Amino acid sequence: MARPPLRQALTLRARTAVLVAAAVLVTAAAAAAVLEAGHWRPYVDRHRIELKPRPRRSCPDCRGAGGWWVDGANPEMEACSCWAYRRELRVRLLPVPAWPAEPPF
Repeated sequence: MARPPLRQALTLRARTAVLVAAAVLVTAAAAAAVLEAGHWRPYVDRHRIELKPRPRRSCPDCRGAGGWWVDGANPEMEACSCWAYRRELRVRLLPVPAWPAEPPF
């Protein structure tokens, strides 16, 4: 006995929805693994998506700390080359609203 057309269409839609949800989860897991392997830190908000470099834990110079302190009259942090000279990647999504020239009151 054949299924009614409506029931068959609903079964097909449910199966498609489950497959799409599974594909989204697999894609998110793969993206997280790639970002972790490439030493990137993602940042997302409604205005932009950013990928910022982060220090490598296996770096022989900084050992994952990202740099070291330089002694002297004004001690400061010296950034390690394992992350400091890498570019940030940024995708703008929505424009940031302009700041009003006058106060609102």
